[in-house]
Order: sequence, then C-alpha cells, then structure tokens
Amino acid sequence: MVKDQEYLNNIASQTIEYSKKLGATDVNVEVVHSISETVNLRNKQLDESNRSDSFAIGITTYIDKKKSTISSSNLSKDNIKILTERCIETAKITPDDEFNSLPDKELMAKNFESLDLYDEFHVPNNKKIDILKEAEEAASKETKIINTETDFTENKSNFVLANSNGFINGYKTSNFNISCVAVAKKDSQMERDYDFTTKRHFSDLINPKNIGECAAANTIKKLDPKKIKSEKIGIVFDKKISKGILNVLSSAISAGAISRGTSFLKNKIGEEIFPKSLNVIDDPKIKKGLGSKNFDSEGVETNNLKLIENGVLKSYLVDTYYGKKLNLKSNGRCGGTSNLYFENGSMPLETLLKSSKKNLYITETIGHGTNLVTGDYSVGANGFMVENGEFIYPVSEITIAGNFKDIFKNITLANDLEFKYSTNAPTLLVEGMIVAGR
Repeated sequence: MVKDQEYLNNIASQTIEYSKKLGATDVNVEVVHSISETVNLRNKQLDESNRSDSFAIGITTYIDKKKSTISSSNLSKDNIKILTERCIETAKITPDDEFNSLPDKELMAKNFESLDLYDEFHVPNNKKIDILKEAEEAASKETKIINTETDFTENKSNFVLANSNGFINGYKTSNFNISCVAVAKKDSQMERDYDFTTKRHFSDLINPKNIGECAAANTIKKLDPKKIKSEKIGIVFDKKISKGILNVLSSAISAGAISRGTSFLKNKIGEEIFPKSLNVIDDPKIKKGLGSKNFDSEGVETNNLKLIENGVLKSYLVDTYYGKKLNLKSNGRCGGTSNLYFENGSMPLETLLKSSKKNLYITETIGHGTNLVTGDYSVGANGFMVENGEFIYPVSEITIAGNFKDIFKNITLANDLEFKYSTNAPTLLVEGMIVAGR
C-alpha cells in the first residue's frame, strides 16, 4: 500500500516550517510515494518480474527573487534537514530573477472534484501471469506469429504538494497496463507490431485475448512491404500516431517556447491556424482520465480549456514563471496539458479513406523530425497504400515531410476518437504532404 495522505502531509509541513526558520521567504515542497509491479512473459514463459517501491521529495526555496531546488529519495528527518539547509545556502548565491515566485494566491486550487483516479484492487502476480498467457495464446494461434512478448504493469502512487502560502493537497492514482508484442515471419522476412490497454481501474482493461489477437493481426498485415516512389499525396495518420500532431501543438504553444521566441506559433493568438470545423480541448476533469488532475504541478487550479475554437488559437499553456514574462496569468498548465484531444470529427473512417482515390495510411513514424522554430516536419514512416478506400499493400522505408503551418490547415478528422492515452486524436487525413520513397 502507498503511504497515506497524513504521512506525506507531515513531511511537507515540517519541511516548509524548517525552511522558513532558516530564512526562506517562500517554499514549495512535493512528496511522492510510488509502488510499481511489472511482470514480463516471452513466448509464454516468465521472463522478468520486478517490484519497485520509491519515495521522492522535491524542495524549492525562495529568498526574495533568488530560487533554488533540490531533490532526494531519502525521506529521513536528518536527510531532509540537510537537503533544506543546502537548498537555502544555494539560493543565497544564485542571481536575482524578477520572475521567480510562487503562484498568485487567488489562482491556487480550491475546488477538489472526485476524479476516480485510484483503484485499491491489487492484482496478484499469478493472476498477472495468467492474463499475459491468455494474450500470448491468442496471438500465437496465427501460424505466422513466431515470437510473442507481453507485459503487465501495475502502478500505485500518492503525493502531496504544499507551499508556504498555505496550499497543501494531494491524491492517490493508479494505473494498470497490458501490452503484447508479436513477431511474424514469412520466408526470410520478419515484422513486429503490438497492441495494449491502459486504464486507471483494473476492471476497465480490455480483454487480454483481444490484445493478443490485435497484436497478431497488426503484425501479419505488415508482411511483404513495398517501397514506393516519391510523390505528393494525402497522408492518413492512424489513431496510434495522430495524437503526435497534438503533441507538436502543445509544445509550440507552451509559454516557455513563446517567451523564448522558439515557436512557429508565436503571436498567433486570435488567428485561424486549423480548419473552422476543428476544436482542440484540454479537459483536466474527465473521470478516470489518464491525465486528469485538480491542479497543476504548482497547485494552480486546472479548468477546461478550449485551446483551438473553430480553428482559431485561443490560448497558450501558461505557468507562473513564463506567464509573468509574457504578462499573462497562469491557466494551470505548469507541467503541460492534462487530457488533450481533438473534438471528434463527423466523417466515418471508411468515408475518410475514400475521400481521395489514393492515400497513404501511416501506422508508425520513426524519429523526432520536428523543428518547432520553423514548423518543418520530416520523419521516417511505415504504413499501407490505400486506393479507393481499400488497403492494397504495406509500405516501408519512406519519409513523410511538410510544415505544420500547412499540416494544421489541411486536417480532416474521422469520427473514431477514443480515450486510450492522456492525449488523444481520431484518425485524421492531411492533404498534400510530401512522401520520399525509392
């Protein structure tokens, strides 16, 4: 069991009290206890089993506009005293930064909804192994599958965040994950793919048999890939990777990137950067959401934020430090977004695939080829050629490229949005991208 709230609260409160005695003008403390259990199988045999039990404390002290941060995994009273003293001494010798401060008091979280983020249920190791065997049995029924690997991870965590302005709060979270990787072989050629399920509550996980079957099917479809010639073509991004477009958006509208002038979306508030039909929402209050939270990593209240409304950029992701630099109030996004998603499209996937005579359906991208300063994008990719809405053959060893200013403007969404991650997007089509092939 993870430590209860009272235990963590006491450590945080005592640390703040001691820091103030040593001369800190402000203090911020986070205390975390996490337990993680992982079981891995390879070809239906136990490959590895591991349990980790970890504590962490992070202390930030301010002396007026001077600031220092220190962290440790040792929560003994003696060690925390040493850490606090070091943190104070370091703060004294750092230069003043006029933007250093705790969040404004009026922005701190006061409403704490029950988000149902914790499941007490513990999965015994024998049950974990049975679940993984079921997934591997399902995957291995396909004769072309020659190798399987599965993983079951159970994470439990509790934390408290406190500061010298009187804020102190925290909550427990849990996370259960099943994944299955399958390797298929035909003649001398082999391919690999996977499927997975991740939920806050154990009872919400997808049946392991379905995970194994999907992993096998995804892998077998990739056998016999072809190389294609270079051309300009519509790219369809599978749901596994379409969320990556939202990750680029969130990085480009972070107050840090805007303040430093390193984003292609600087000074774009109020401008139409997506099609008018498109909305992007960050909702921290989704029940059981993988990114749900009542406050950000500074304790600032998080509320629903429509980042893109009818195609128009409405807000940056603002924390306290960079908010002060930009003369903006924090909107509770220190540490990034919560549950970020495109509002669902109106077009069935089948219709989207038939919208052009020929599209390239991408299931995997390789590398991180995004330049946030210019918006240029270029990554390796694998996928399938689609003609008249039908999957014709797998494609490999290609590069897809474009610029996000154009990519954002040319997105069409399908209506198959699911919440499998903390950032989610439906399958989407981007017209007119460059494919570099043979």
